[in-house]
Amino acid sequence: MSWDSYLDNMIAQSKDGSGGAHVDRACIIGLDGGSAWTTAGHGNALKLSPAEGASIAKCLKSKDFTPFQTSGIVLEGTKYQFLREEDGKLVLGKKKEKGAVTLQASKTAIVVGHCPEGGQQGNTNKAVGVIADYLDSLGM
Repeated sequence: MSWDSYLDNMIAQSKDGSGGAHVDRACIIGLDGGSAWTTAGHGNALKLSPAEGASIAKCLKSKDFTPFQTSGIVLEGTKYQFLREEDGKLVLGKKKEKGAVTLQASKTAIVVGHCPEGGQQGNTNKAVGVIADYLDSLGM
């Protein structure tokens, strides 16, 4: 099964009233180990290295966000400043002139959305949440 259609859905969910999308890149990784569920071949794929995926998964699975607080959230080699976590499953980050990131865990996956600089991270949060909540409803 390809999970890439979920990226298209996430981008569509992030659109504002004028039709502008607030997710430009995204991926879904496994909560257990951080392996990619979506492919790097998707036009809007966020291409995490295996080490980046593993680091993100370790923090969200253990609910220990100290590594994010001390070393930031690293995606595609870019270090985003950790802003906060909510309920042990939602993580927000920001990098000036690079945009913002939203990560949300479901039962078995982590949905990651990137908001371009100047975009509305609130729309990104909503879109990531829709996908993560849907996966949760499927027991995933």
